[in-house]
Amino acid sequence: MAEPVQIGDATLYLGDCLEILLTLPKVDAVVADPPYGVSGAQNTKTVKRRGGRKNDYHGTTDDYAYVLAVCVPAIELCISRFSRVVVTPGNRAVCAYPPVDSFGAIYQPASVGLQPWGRADAQPILYYGRSPYGGRALPGQRCSYVLTETPDANGHPCPKPLKFWTLLVRGMSLAGETVLDPFMGSGTTGVACAQLGRRFVGIEIEPRYFDIACKRIEDAQRQGKLFEPPLEPEQQTLL
Repeated sequence: MAEPVQIGDATLYLGDCLEILLTLPKVDAVVADPPYGVSGAQNTKTVKRRGGRKNDYHGTTDDYAYVLAVCVPAIELCISRFSRVVVTPGNRAVCAYPPVDSFGAIYQPASVGLQPWGRADAQPILYYGRSPYGGRALPGQRCSYVLTETPDANGHPCPKPLKFWTLLVRGMSLAGETVLDPFMGSGTTGVACAQLGRRFVGIEIEPRYFDIACKRIEDAQRQGKLFEPPLEPEQQTLL
């Protein structure tokens, strides 16, 4: 395992999350977007464009076996070690993960993707632990989101829209807390943490995406804290 890269309040690891997670000190919250186990088999155009490969990761495969062997154990380890965990597991492998404490969804009304029973217009959100805002905030705390934002093209095959991801991070953590992303990808969680005033720990196994994440997070750290997404009206009253 290589030495971590320190960028401001962000500590970034290049390597296998199952190995690195065992070495980390306690964090306050985990926000994870692991591989979905889709194999790329349903999108033959994508497979052809990638030269026969089903995903853009050279060292891993986004199939169901990989989810069972790596993603689920990583999330189980996070649940056992840390107090709050949120996972966006995709649709195909959602039942492989541990039973949840709360459940939400990402509704994408403009989605044009297809699945065997129709349009792929929603994805699950799995919550473990309790809200950091306490019981009085629960009536106004959202568990689901409507997603109309398009992610910026940054070189990663599946980047997450920053505005939505920032709302998700904000709902899972408090200012000054430390947020971990064991499947960092292009570093969107780290960018959100920089904008929200959270410390960040990220793990990524693919060197080229690790480099993209380092640059994006460095740019975000240089800009500093930009905004805190507003509370819902109900939360403003309760808090």
